[in-house]
Amino acid sequence: MFEMLIPKLRVNTVFDIDLEALYAKGYRGIITDLDNTLVGAKTPLATPELIEWFKRVKELGFKLVIVSNNRMDRVASFATPLDIQFVHQARKPRNAPFRKAIGMMGLSGKETIVVGDQMMTDVYGGNRMGLFTVLVLPISIADEGWTTRINRRLEKIALTRLRKKGLWLEEEKHQ
Repeated sequence: MFEMLIPKLRVNTVFDIDLEALYAKGYRGIITDLDNTLVGAKTPLATPELIEWFKRVKELGFKLVIVSNNRMDRVASFATPLDIQFVHQARKPRNAPFRKAIGMMGLSGKETIVVGDQMMTDVYGGNRMGLFTVLVLPISIADEGWTTRINRRLEKIALTRLRKKGLWLEEEKHQ
């Protein structure tokens, strides 16, 4: 069970993902979380740096869908000005939102990457679907909702177990 919480790749931010290398390996789609993955939970719009990252993602040939557990108004107000497709109130880690996003991109699971800041929702959900999972450090935990705070506590317990089993090495934390 705990092994399903281990991402294939851990990086500090989305900007640290080697998109060219992943594209060369055959990945063509990115499912990304919104809050604390792309911007802070209370940040309404994309930063200029993130807008450039989105532009680079598209220039490389990736398709992109934001999959968020947040409400329609939050996700739409962020994604619509950027012309990015999204799935709101996703209820991750359920399979359905990941399947929906893969379908929206017209890709297979083998071609799809999941990027997120939570092991309990993004990584676990992506791993259950057989997708390539990337865990980023959360941008800001100060404004997180109560369910995310519970998930963070559960993640600490899981990390303790993974470390004891030798499955989570600290030197791999920030590639």
